[in-house]
Amino acid sequence: MEFQAIYETWRHVFKLDPERAISDEQLDAICMSGTDAVIVGGSTGVTFDNTVDLMSRIRRYEVPCALEVSSEEAAVPGFDHYFIPLVLNTDRAEWMAGRQIGALRAFGAFIPWEITSAEGYLILNGEAEAAKLTGANAALDAESVTAHIYMADRLMRLPIIYMEYSGKFGDMELVKRAGRITAAARLFYGGGIDNADKARLAAEAAHTVIVGNAIYDDLAAALSTVAAVAEVPYSGK
Repeated sequence: MEFQAIYETWRHVFKLDPERAISDEQLDAICMSGTDAVIVGGSTGVTFDNTVDLMSRIRRYEVPCALEVSSEEAAVPGFDHYFIPLVLNTDRAEWMAGRQIGALRAFGAFIPWEITSAEGYLILNGEAEAAKLTGANAALDAESVTAHIYMADRLMRLPIIYMEYSGKFGDMELVKRAGRITAAARLFYGGGIDNADKARLAAEAAHTVIVGNAIYDDLAAALSTVAAVAEVPYSGK
């Protein structure tokens, strides 16, 4: 029987930042919304303590819960899956292999490899905190994006490619193009999804739609994206 990673069936995901406050009532609405999973992660301010706290609150629900490991300090055991980000469009080697190698030197023997996946990030909003932190070159034309997709999917054979526009809604034609040329990787999209209409557009373009900031800005609008994504079949290929 062929192994299927937990994330391969996800269409809609909520992403929660351990550094940002969320009430028990809001968290209940998120975890009971019908979303396929919750990812815990953030660009800055993620610590062991605030990650453990958020995980323990999410664990009261049956929704799958994954951790995007942004620092060694926040590598908390007990999640259903772990994502290790590799920033594809930066010339700072520390964000492709430097920090990751450091973590592997320290913890490689203890990593649950069967539930750990590399995640190739294309950060495409230069104003995003993640772009500033990693020095990502967000001003890529379509041909450059295509080349990065080929590298991640065909050469590196990464299981996930994450097109991240954090803070603004991205170019869905570009996302669709990425989907058409992706042979094996699962295409994640995140950024600017703050209503049902944008969620539907993203669901047409990417395998998995990730909603984050809207949770903290307009919870009702964020919740509306769950049903919106469920209405739309993926048509990227």
